[in-house]
Amino acid sequence: MGIGDKIEHEAEDLKGKAKEGIGKATGDHGLEAEGKVDQAKAGFEKAGEKVKDAAKDVKDGLS
Repeated sequence: MGIGDKIEHEAEDLKGKAKEGIGKATGDHGLEAEGKVDQAKAGFEKAGEKVKDAAKDVKDGLS
């Protein structure tokens, strides 16, 4: 996984946490839910990149 991807996914996660926190604090359930979705999306993206990295490592090991 490239450093740019890592930064992008972490930023998405932090943005989601901020939205969730603001939503909870203000009683805005829509914003809170949006924050949770952002966090889940970042988690899936991070997992996908880890799978890609693992596949590349296996391919490199076979070469």
